[in-house]
Amino acid sequence: MSRKSSHKKPEAQRKPRTQRSDLPFGSEFSPSQTALPTLLEIAQRNGGDWKAFEQEVRATYFEGHCTSDYNKGKLANNTKLGMIAYGIIDRDANLTEFGQELYEARANEEALYEKLARHILLHLHGVTLVQCVQDIHLSGETVTLIKLREWLSERGIYFPSGGKHPSIMRLWLEKAGVFYSSWRVNETRLQELLGISPEEIEALAAFTPEQKSFLKTLANIGESEYYPSNEIAKLAAATYGVKFNEKNLPKQVLNRLEEAGYITRLRGTRAPGRGAKADRIQATEKLCADLIVSLLNQLEQQTAADLRPFLRVPLSKILAQLKARDKHTRGLALEALALRLMRLIDIQYVATRLRGSATGGAEVDLVFESARLVFSRWQVQCKNTSRVALDDVAKEVGLTHFLKSNAIVIVTTGQIGPEARRYANKIMTDSNLCIIMVDGDDVQAIVQNPTVIVDTFNREARQAMKLKALDL
Repeated sequence: MSRKSSHKKPEAQRKPRTQRSDLPFGSEFSPSQTALPTLLEIAQRNGGDWKAFEQEVRATYFEGHCTSDYNKGKLANNTKLGMIAYGIIDRDANLTEFGQELYEARANEEALYEKLARHILLHLHGVTLVQCVQDIHLSGETVTLIKLREWLSERGIYFPSGGKHPSIMRLWLEKAGVFYSSWRVNETRLQELLGISPEEIEALAAFTPEQKSFLKTLANIGESEYYPSNEIAKLAAATYGVKFNEKNLPKQVLNRLEEAGYITRLRGTRAPGRGAKADRIQATEKLCADLIVSLLNQLEQQTAADLRPFLRVPLSKILAQLKARDKHTRGLALEALALRLMRLIDIQYVATRLRGSATGGAEVDLVFESARLVFSRWQVQCKNTSRVALDDVAKEVGLTHFLKSNAIVIVTTGQIGPEARRYANKIMTDSNLCIIMVDGDDVQAIVQNPTVIVDTFNREARQAMKLKALDL
């Protein structure tokens, strides 16, 4: 379901940390340990009897291991759990509909691994994994499981600490040619498997919630006829909980989808005495429901999927986008600025509380955490306005009760007003909160030399120390 604007709730919207992994469990279900065609045949023979399935898997792959009988059984059980997580068998070891497709293709390994790779990419966060790997490479860093866990977490995708989930997924995708030379991505092969270019996936991610919901609704109908655009918008609103401005629907939704080639459109007419007639729209062949809806669902589960293009460009370009005419673009750029600044000091992103698109791009609030030496929660407000006033600081101070924050960071492209600074100093004197002020001059200096952020935060820390000095 499309993510609703979070400004209605003071609490940061986030996934509970106790949840199970977003990536499929794959221990002992990997091409380095087992052969998929053989496993499919074992499942076909023993479907409905999971114990018999595990016994044959154990006899085939793990009986010769130098370990206890208990561990041999555990390894076979892990293989079964991995096949369940990948959607190939059910709990009783019956082949699923997808598993049956793989079974029928088992004699042609190229076709077999292509089917599995496409399934992973579209339905098991495989595209998110590939994008994350690409972003790590573009940042100049080395791909490791620890780094993947951090970067995937920023995108709202979790897997257990110490888990090998991404590595197993990479091995299966490598069998289809998506990866080569360990973590290198073959973009040509990726496009062949998906039938859509990486650039088009980026464009889908950049669609607004309204555009995504409208597109999914049209794809779900599955008929190649012309429909009144306002009726599609009503169905999308009821299905996905997204509000549309009916009078502004062409500008808000239709123009962008038409430009991207997903719809054709018959303009409405205005007849005397009958009022305006809505535009009629039709899905194009490009709107393949299985592909586009699966990708949109996956992108919507990512935290800030539409920020990805901003996170891969220099800070100077992000600042330039803060002057864009489009409000949504300004809001995304502001959120990206906050993320990039906090990433410089290695603070972990947790959630977005208020997005710029909900405020005309004027401000955005994010929450970060750190477990370095002691736990701390950082509440960050970015403002694309000429001045930060006392009320802006007071609002953030008030929210610390809900968010249980230890530190407030206020970043502005403008200036910090004197009353705002005096109020912040008073709060720091009377409480355990730290309030860090980063003004437009600081931001420009950081853009020129990112290491300046350390000096900026140290300056604010020394100010807090003076205010909180103990009289012993």
